[in-house]
Amino acid sequence: MTDFITLLPTLLIAALALIMFGLGLSLTVGDFRRLRGHPKAVLLALALQALALPALCYGLIVLLDVPPVFAIGLMLLAASPGGVSANLFSHLFGGNVAMNISLTAINTLLSIVTLPLIANFAIASFSQSGQVVPMQTAKVMEVIGIVLVPVAIGMAVKRVAPGFAARTDKPMKIFSMAVLAALALIAFAKEWDALTGSFATIGLAVVLFNAASLGLGYYVPRIAGLDKPNAVAIGYEIGIHNSTLAIFVAVSVLGDFQLMVPAAIYSISMYVLATAFGVLVLRRHGAGVEVVVASS
Repeated sequence: MTDFITLLPTLLIAALALIMFGLGLSLTVGDFRRLRGHPKAVLLALALQALALPALCYGLIVLLDVPPVFAIGLMLLAASPGGVSANLFSHLFGGNVAMNISLTAINTLLSIVTLPLIANFAIASFSQSGQVVPMQTAKVMEVIGIVLVPVAIGMAVKRVAPGFAARTDKPMKIFSMAVLAALALIAFAKEWDALTGSFATIGLAVVLFNAASLGLGYYVPRIAGLDKPNAVAIGYEIGIHNSTLAIFVAVSVLGDFQLMVPAAIYSISMYVLATAFGVLVLRRHGAGVEVVVASS
């Protein structure tokens, strides 16, 4: 167990770099330009990601009286951008996948600024005894490097060798997710007692935050007048976070394994809730639309 714990920060860096490289293989400069055609959707998604989710998370923490160390870990999760899995769920349930890819790219860039700000705010708010050290400039630069450099390399590969990028895009995503899943399973096996013991304390807050993120991400755009494909895309972009990045910051940057517990629990719950949300909400709404159209 000690050897694995010692190696975990390095393994997390490798897994996160692989995921970011795979994201880069699917991106072009055009993905960023495409956002100009959907200004309302983009601004709404960014406002939900940067402002509404941290506020929602903070409210849940106060309401449920979450212990300080887990409160900081949950805020780290709220500050993390959408995960690669958001693209898959969006595709399965009729979302605008191109919008997902573009939002993931811009949210990843945005998180380089917002994640350290939100993390340090959470530490200042919930860690009065100073047991968690705020993110220093050097550590912020480390996060920027781990996130941006692999994405830039992936985009460069796609530009120079588009055929190679097209062939390796899907296998790279599958491989990177398999590596992440393997790491998660090993970590869960090693820390099972700690995770199950912590679930009673933080599990409800994680599940409620996950469900609220999905609902907020879908229903706010619908109320704002966006069509269903774009609302689905935003719903999954907002509702499925990059838990690997949150775990990386908790373990490798802030150096506290307890901070990763909310993200570790979330990395399991998000698949269950994202699937249930798609089946129970999105498909039902789609059927309702079809009935209305057919009767008109």
